[in-house]
Amino acid sequence: MRFSNVTYNKIKWIILAVLFACGLLLDIAYEWEGTDRIIKNATIVTIILGSIMFYSMVHYKKSDKRSGRVG
Repeated sequence: MRFSNVTYNKIKWIILAVLFACGLLLDIAYEWEGTDRIIKNATIVTIILGSIMFYSMVHYKKSDKRSGRVG
């Protein structure tokens, strides 16, 4: 599946900033017991989704080189 640059950048921003910030906000704002588990889980999800996005970026750049597109 191919995304436009705008869509890709929005997804990347959500993964890198919003998911982690939400976990941190829950920890700071509510001070629930066990929020360290929430932060750890948010970090794990962020790492997994970030890895998928990186893998997608690498293959996208390879396909651009093969097709002769510049940019």
